[in-house]
Amino acid sequence: MAEYVLRRALYGLLVVALVTVFVFLTLRLIPGDAVRLQLADAPGVSEEQVAALAAQLGLDQPLLTQLSTFVTDAARGDFGTSFQSQEPVTALIADRLPTTLQLGVMAMLVSVLLGLPLGLLAAARQNSWLDQGLRVVSVAGISVPNFWLGLLLVTYLALWFGWSPPLVYRTPGEDLGSNLVHMALPALALGVAGMAAIARMLRSSLLEVLRSPFVRTVRAKGASETRVFVHAVRNSLVPVFTLVGLQVGSILGGTVILESIFGIPGMGMLIFESVQLRDYPVVLGCVVVYGAVFVLVNLVVDLLYGVIDPRIRYA
Repeated sequence: MAEYVLRRALYGLLVVALVTVFVFLTLRLIPGDAVRLQLADAPGVSEEQVAALAAQLGLDQPLLTQLSTFVTDAARGDFGTSFQSQEPVTALIADRLPTTLQLGVMAMLVSVLLGLPLGLLAAARQNSWLDQGLRVVSVAGISVPNFWLGLLLVTYLALWFGWSPPLVYRTPGEDLGSNLVHMALPALALGVAGMAAIARMLRSSLLEVLRSPFVRTVRAKGASETRVFVHAVRNSLVPVFTLVGLQVGSILGGTVILESIFGIPGMGMLIFESVQLRDYPVVLGCVVVYGAVFVLVNLVVDLLYGVIDPRIRYA
């Protein structure tokens, strides 16, 4: 087990490193001069001032040198200093990360708590009108972009019921009720796609297990259909857990737009603002943290396979 965890952790570090390099190079290809954007509000900027700021920010160095410096510092937990606010990137992330994690956990709860019952219900009523309806809902849930669904929820709740989420974000410590109300719509918008995917996966996996030889053996021994269904559900959860781990990436990516739409001061909004301002250290620091969270969650999911199905052993 220890060897497996170590190997998976090393693979995870490699993934984070490759994503960091890709984002680093992509940021440099985005049109716009990061140095001149920092001096946009200063009148009569001279070329000497531009060159001095570029040297101060380290942007006068070759790309490989900049990348090497960032990776070396990031390995020590130092993501540099924000170009815009001059604050340490680690402090900015530490301030915003809890908000994004709360939104992500709420969205995952929406996905799991709604997706599992819908998948079980669709499999139990296979080919019925209920199954057909749930399959249509699942396809629609997967197809609709989360940011568009978020805009629809805000628009039609305001038009039909005269209600909109709070305009000012409050932390759970300031006002828990206002915080949960503010988070409800973006969490729902983020969780719908995961709910639909989990429901479809569980339905397919459960129906496949119900047709397997061991289920026929259990029925032949005289077990009730309820007991047969329970055994089948446990054996069909492994692919569902894999999907849950992959959904973390979709949820983290969705926060970038939805936090901006709903005015939630999390890491998603921080990335959105930093990309506009070409604040490279902040964007790269957030990417590393997002990648680490994704890798960690998928490692935990892999380890849970053995809990769900004791037949699974790690070489």
